[in-house]
Amino acid sequence: MDKDRRKHLDYIQAIITRMNANSFQIKNMTVIILTAILALFAATPKVLLLFIAGFSAFIFWLLDAYYLQQERKFRKMYYDVADITNNHEIKPYEMPVDKYKGNGCSFGESFFSKTIVLFYFSLVLVTTIITIMFLLIWEIPVI
Repeated sequence: MDKDRRKHLDYIQAIITRMNANSFQIKNMTVIILTAILALFAATPKVLLLFIAGFSAFIFWLLDAYYLQQERKFRKMYYDVADITNNHEIKPYEMPVDKYKGNGCSFGESFFSKTIVLFYFSLVLVTTIITIMFLLIWEIPVI
């Protein structure tokens, strides 16, 4: 393997690592923000805060799915540059992520990935159940 290809692989690996770190930070921020919103709800019980918590968890879910999609695209590009697979011809130092569609690289497949669905769906589900409980059972005002 020539020197340019090794350097190209290093660049791609650095991007993959950065995408993975972003995904971890998004999950971390989700937990922190939801905890803060729920603590605020405990201090001033308004159901609107629970709606905000569920909505913010869903927004973070979308963002995390985007980073996972990008990470998967760069991983497939890494395999092509390393000649593990030969799906696309890639020039030295080229980063054509738009060539990678489907086969695990679509947004929908990333959005419904097992690891992401288990984490975010459980957060959205719990906040939805708590919201319904407070609306129907305890009749807490929305605003």
